[in-house]
Amino acid sequence: MDWNIDRKAKKPIYKQIAEYIENGIADGTFPPDKPLPSERYLAMELNINRSTVVAAYDELESNGLIQRNRGSGTTISKDIWGITKKRIPSWNRYIEAGSILPNLPVTQRIRKEMEEQKLINLASGELSEDLFPMNALREITSTRSFIGRLGYDHPQGNAVLRTTITKHVKEFRNIETNPSSILITSGAQQALHLVVQCLLKPGDAVVIEDPSYHYNLPIFKSAGLNIFYLPVNDDGVDPNELLALHKKHRIRMIFLNPAFQNPTGTLLKESQQKAILEISSEHGIPVVEDDPYSLTSFKGEEVSTLKSLDKHGNVLYISSLSKFVASGLRIGWIIGPRSVIERLSDAKQQIDFGHASFTQWIANDFLESEHFHSHIKKLVKELENRRNQIVSSFNYFLKDQVEFTIPQGGIHIWCKLKRDVNEMKLLENSIKRGVIYVPGSMMGSKRCYVRFTFAREKEETINEGIKRFADALNLTR
Repeated sequence: MDWNIDRKAKKPIYKQIAEYIENGIADGTFPPDKPLPSERYLAMELNINRSTVVAAYDELESNGLIQRNRGSGTTISKDIWGITKKRIPSWNRYIEAGSILPNLPVTQRIRKEMEEQKLINLASGELSEDLFPMNALREITSTRSFIGRLGYDHPQGNAVLRTTITKHVKEFRNIETNPSSILITSGAQQALHLVVQCLLKPGDAVVIEDPSYHYNLPIFKSAGLNIFYLPVNDDGVDPNELLALHKKHRIRMIFLNPAFQNPTGTLLKESQQKAILEISSEHGIPVVEDDPYSLTSFKGEEVSTLKSLDKHGNVLYISSLSKFVASGLRIGWIIGPRSVIERLSDAKQQIDFGHASFTQWIANDFLESEHFHSHIKKLVKELENRRNQIVSSFNYFLKDQVEFTIPQGGIHIWCKLKRDVNEMKLLENSIKRGVIYVPGSMMGSKRCYVRFTFAREKEETINEGIKRFADALNLTR
């Protein structure tokens, strides 16, 4: 065989094999009247595991290019060269040619493992089912009549819900706004997509935190942006470092998560927030504030947001119900200058013709109900208990093997491993022991960090999960 795999390429080996055979079918290297090389033969020729060849053939079969025949081997599908004389598209080439990049392989692996295995889940950034306000939501849907529209709603979202959000952000986040400055989105994720796609162009320089949730989001690279990283320390980001980045790279937009930041849990001090807004105003740089967690302060203190301090309209404020009500409602919002909201609204209309009326009705009635205050109070207490449990488990099972700062809100805790380990091997060993989390490299540039989320599991399973992680860590070198 003249061809060989490229072991240094980012493309998985099984995809390289599938692409080679697909091209060989197209150019006649593999004739239709002869069987394709056996799985065992290819594995031996390429010096790889047979399972890798099996995965390549699985992909070719799912695309309709080959068929496996018991007793006679693997052959080219008759639908390609048979009586019909019709070809199946080369779907792999289309997949790789798309403008939206796929999630990182590790991200895809974690999601797949969570779906297929019963694991202690310290990875997923959402609440457990028992933290959802199920009784209140059942009451809303069973005892109150739906009075919304069943046709297409207002392009910016239901007017009643936007009015309710205006009152909500005033009461809980000290943000002054009006319904015309709000766009309802399918969670914060869609809001970020709209901002990136509508307000930036390829080559623009943007700043994100390091580490951060934004670090591994493909939307920034898909848009062709130049990404610069602002380090997050125990006190959050340093405004002076932001200013230095701007002077060097002429930053076009800043993306920040100031309140109980994902993944570090840090809370940006009000003095630092004001310094960032001063830089924004002086140089005309928009700030995108992602705020999922400001209502979850364990001390019960009101947490200031950048938007609440914004006097000039420099901040685009993004939030949602995903992290403190229910992720499945898919209710998020953007608050910003009216002209910007109208531009983003126009783009959202092109994508989905506006948000679903039914979930907007449920969200509106819950935010206005007497249940909301009691739900937040109960949620914060439960999250604090789980935070306390994971800290206790660290101290018992990991002792002096990790360093961490105890978060005062949010749902994440960021750990530094005190010795160098192979991150992927540690993840594999942990999965084998039935626990999953997010390796630090997915969220930042530094090695040997781990993000644990404590909102998805109860105290007893959090404790067991950290025990299993400690076992995996002790076996990983």
